Amino acid sequence: MSEDPARRMRISHADREQVLRHLREAHAQGMITADELGERSALAMDAKTRGDIEPLTADLPVAQSTPDAANDVMALGATLGSVTRTGYWVVPRRLRLRSRLGSTELDFTEARIDHPIVDIEIDVKGGSVEMRLPEGASASMDDVDVIAGSIEDHRRYAEPMGRPHFTITGSLSWGSVEIRGPRRNFFTWR
Repeated sequence: MSEDPARRMRISHADREQVLRHLREAHAQGMITADELGERSALAMDAKTRGDIEPLTADLPVAQSTPDAANDVMALGATLGSVTRTGYWVVPRRLRLRSRLGSTELDFTEARIDHPIVDIEIDVKGGSVEMRLPEGASASMDDVDVIAGSIEDHRRYAEPMGRPHFTITGSLSWGSVEIRGPRRNFFTWR
């Protein structure tokens, strides 16, 4: 019996990213362990064909999408200015940040976050982004291309796989991205 020709079809970056999102959701819901997430994610990044990638999610339920999932994206931008989100605000599944010689401050500590994973795509040129994550949250920044800039997590005790999990991807040139925890005052230090 010959192999199905569809399994030999090449896959794109978007196909890999969709599988990675599915795996992160499965981990967030406790369907796979952190080790399995790491192993399957590595295989997904190396996959070249449908036959390579399909087995990685074959034992998981089909990813659920809500009717408004396409609208669950927020785009924020600053050119020679600043954008700030603090206090109570509703966080979408995906944020797209674009900054040109501007600054962006996102404080998630009092925000409403209804999903376990928040994808943040950055495109920063000569600007800065500061994010304040809630207590117990985790962040991954491995997929950010940095040219003459810096990306730093300033939290002392960052959870490796806390909830919610913030996945930061994109590009940063001549700028900075800083991740911090909740603001502390005299009473919270005691």
